[in-house]
Amino acid sequence: MWEPGEQGAANRLSDFVSNVLKNYHRRDEPGPVTTSRLSPHLRFGEISPHTIWHALERTLPSDAQKNKAKFLSEIGWREFSYNILFHFPELASKNFRPEFDRFPWGEPEPGALRAWQKGRTGVPLVDAGMRELWRTGYMHNRVRMVTASFLIKNMLTDWRIGEAWFWDTLVDADEANNPASWQWVAGSGADAAPYFRVFNPMLQAEKFDPQQEYISRWVPEIGTTDYPGEPIVDMKASRDKALAAFSELKASRPTE
Repeated sequence: MWEPGEQGAANRLSDFVSNVLKNYHRRDEPGPVTTSRLSPHLRFGEISPHTIWHALERTLPSDAQKNKAKFLSEIGWREFSYNILFHFPELASKNFRPEFDRFPWGEPEPGALRAWQKGRTGVPLVDAGMRELWRTGYMHNRVRMVTASFLIKNMLTDWRIGEAWFWDTLVDADEANNPASWQWVAGSGADAAPYFRVFNPMLQAEKFDPQQEYISRWVPEIGTTDYPGEPIVDMKASRDKALAAFSELKASRPTE
């Protein structure tokens, strides 16, 4: 999937600029290749953000400006994560927002955690993402958010458990981006998602993988008796439980 080294990174950047960036407005669709796949090269220092930035500034026509601006903003988010890590070195082990130390995170049953890790939750988009991760060391960014939200908010699992699994399995696991992204989903980060944002994997699949191109690639047995008939958690009840816990945390926050 990746050609290691500086030349591999340069080739990947060239292909992205020439062939992929024009479709970057479809970046949330996990089925087709619409993202740069430069993250492993950035992770291992085979290419720098400056090189990417200047390559896009030099080569793109005016009709690609919107896609370019969005892609460069993603590079900016990566640098923002490193800025957070510089000022908060415990990013992978501590909640950036200390009030989340009181949140009732739990540890799931070993069987439930294993089901999440191996893509056997009974939730097709989650399972597709976790299988892609296990087999390739990579997962589409939109699906990363969905799988993280499922673990944290539907399974009420401490984000650090998921962060550690991604660190062990992602080829682009990054000491800043990985924990910052998990804390974003959990609501405990510097620029976190609202606590009430719980990704609905079914709606996400309908919106971004309507033909099940991605899901059928990684979960070919879907629709057969070989696939779990029901999710390992009740989606509505688990969402309601998470929202109640987050609301209680918010209500208990000391007033100044």
